[in-house]
Amino acid sequence: MPYWERFTILGVVVLVSLAVAKAVDLRMRRGHLAAGTVTRYRVLRRTIMSAIVFVALLSGLLVIPQVRSVAGALLASGAVIGLILGFAAQRPLSNFAAGILIALTQPLRIGDWITFEGTEGVVEEIRLTHTFVRAEDDTRLVIPNEKLASDTIRNSTIVDRAQRAEINVQVPLSADLENVIDLLRAECEGEQEVEAFVAGLEGSATVTLRALAPDPGAAERLAHELRLRAHKRLRAAGIYA
Repeated sequence: MPYWERFTILGVVVLVSLAVAKAVDLRMRRGHLAAGTVTRYRVLRRTIMSAIVFVALLSGLLVIPQVRSVAGALLASGAVIGLILGFAAQRPLSNFAAGILIALTQPLRIGDWITFEGTEGVVEEIRLTHTFVRAEDDTRLVIPNEKLASDTIRNSTIVDRAQRAEINVQVPLSADLENVIDLLRAECEGEQEVEAFVAGLEGSATVTLRALAPDPGAAERLAHELRLRAHKRLRAAGIYA
């Protein structure tokens, strides 16, 4: 077979692989996604597209006698895995592996506000080897993924919105405080991380009651409910005459 035909076949294979990669990319596209899902999705897209082009290129090289044996060995055997393991310590592949790790563990996500080595900014793009952070002055900080995966990052976006609802109940010092605590805990059955304890003994006994709510608004509503429920339970038990 003439060389021009071989190179034509190679070119066609590469073009077809690019078309397939683009088709896969379009198939995988989604509408509005959560920040964590977007981060995994974009890294996965680039990984799959790169793998399609890489395998297709090796397949196309099989038509060229001078490189057929090498391409065939890489494609048909475990040499690709050996190659990756052999160069895993090299920076480009380390950055690539770190990008996959970031996408899976998500210490930062697209749209998060982070502080890295004294620079603050929003995560704009997470690519296979580098992450782009837009600073306050609109400049871009390009950070190798290996550094992000190994260094300390302050993420101001990932916060726990859960908050505790807390109320204080005043009861007479003559009351059985252990019984009061048991009554309040029973009234909070079904709530999360309930705490009840004596917080003060000045003039009257102060019993603090806490329960975990999913967010600040829910914590405020729960506190209102707990006051009514605690008063009703203690009054029914004769604590309040």
